[in-house]
Amino acid sequence: MRKFFRKLLPDHDSIRNHRWLAPVRHLLHHPNLWHLHRRSVAGGVAVGLFCGLIPGPLQMISAVLLAVLFRVNLPVAAFATFYTNPFTIVPLYLLAYEIGIRVSGAEHPAVVPTFPEVHWQDWFGEAWEWLMALGQPLLIGLPLLAMGLAIGGYFAVRVLWRLMVLWKWSKRHTK
Repeated sequence: MRKFFRKLLPDHDSIRNHRWLAPVRHLLHHPNLWHLHRRSVAGGVAVGLFCGLIPGPLQMISAVLLAVLFRVNLPVAAFATFYTNPFTIVPLYLLAYEIGIRVSGAEHPAVVPTFPEVHWQDWFGEAWEWLMALGQPLLIGLPLLAMGLAIGGYFAVRVLWRLMVLWKWSKRHTK
């Protein structure tokens, strides 16, 4: 698994020495932010999956901040936020809405608010009004779904990592 991730991730020295990161360079020296071991990668996946449901461009920023705070693999955390994209965000938010309805005990509305026609000059305001029309079930369901994805992703990486290690041990033992 480590070789697979090394191919995908940039070199940590190139990230640390980037000129735009000079003000926060001292925060990027912890070894867990860059090393590829099962706890760090699993934590990075969990942080990325949790932050992936944050709306807008704040996903990657929050993933990086939480990765530094929890000292988990930073590039994996940033990369794991890419599971949300224009094709997956609507089904994920509908799933969060359904979870919120089930947990809060709210009734299904007769008509689910449809997404408004978006105009470039006020797209954020119209999207915000649409989200607020969904109300309490969405605000309850999003954190629950994010925590569920993070916990599931953490344990999935830990189990897969262990299975790969056992497979390589058995392969080495048969030689």
